Amino acid sequence: MSQTNKTLTLEKIAVMAGVSRSTVSRVVNHDTSVREETRTLVWDIVHKMGYHPNAAARSLAGHRSHILGIVIPRTVHSLFADPFFPLLLQGASEGTARHGYLLMVSMLDRLEEQDFYRRAVRSQTMDGLIISSAVLDEPLIPLLIEDEVPFVSVGRLTEHPGISYVDVDNLHGARMAVNHLVELGRQRIATITGPLNTIVGLDRLEGYKIALRSAGQTVDYALIAEGDFTEGSGCDAMQQLIDYKPDAVFVASDLMAFGALRTLRHVGLSVPDDIAVVGFDDTQIAMLTEPKLTTIHQPILEMGRAAVDLLCCLVEQNDCSPQRQILSTELVIRDTCGAG
Repeated sequence: MSQTNKTLTLEKIAVMAGVSRSTVSRVVNHDTSVREETRTLVWDIVHKMGYHPNAAARSLAGHRSHILGIVIPRTVHSLFADPFFPLLLQGASEGTARHGYLLMVSMLDRLEEQDFYRRAVRSQTMDGLIISSAVLDEPLIPLLIEDEVPFVSVGRLTEHPGISYVDVDNLHGARMAVNHLVELGRQRIATITGPLNTIVGLDRLEGYKIALRSAGQTVDYALIAEGDFTEGSGCDAMQQLIDYKPDAVFVASDLMAFGALRTLRHVGLSVPDDIAVVGFDDTQIAMLTEPKLTTIHQPILEMGRAAVDLLCCLVEQNDCSPQRQILSTELVIRDTCGAG
């Protein structure tokens, strides 16, 4: 958006059109009581100057769609392959129903985001937006901030301290996982991280490092392999780590742990005798692995519900300051760690 567009206000449009500010406000909020010739004049100026009434102004005028959006920057295939997202969507859907809103789900890649923003957000199709799994340089964030669109991130975004978000204590969860492996006497503990252009990936890696150092173990960077939360990346990362002979691995998601276990079976290593495995999520996958997966439980349904609660606060109370909600994690011990 140009500087001219950013500084264009209802008052300036009113001066250019020769009408009052309240008339301009009624026009941009689709009040049909304004005369047709006046509406035409105002809209001509609005379209010429590229003005977009911000969401706060629309909310004050009482014009809401009662639709909330959730954006997941993943392909359709990876969305439905990862049980995290269906649970998150279930929680968000339950939350919107409780608040009397509808939920519009959008799955986008980076090339589609600008078009989505123009068609769905600036067109006032929705009252607010939930963004999940945003990367550090997520391009939608500056647009939402600039246009004052109410939004909540599922996942912490450190670059933007004023943003409302819901997250779990990823750092503490990772520390619990690695501490458990240390207590079981494992000496060469590897990790398969999430994508390191996301806060969740970085936080779980940092928790791994802190736990090792607290136990007096050296962080060996040869025992760190990056994944992308897919099963295939877990397979590939585990194959990369095998050459360095780890006796345990903390995997930053259950789906990647599923892939890592598949690789270990393929090369003939026994779990947990040769190598212990701990995941993160506690989705249904953890009960389907052989042996059953020890993992860190995060309350995914509750995250979806909480994100909707925060977003409704922002939509309905224009003075609602940014809020953060951090949910707790819990170690769930099963068979892949050798504790039994």
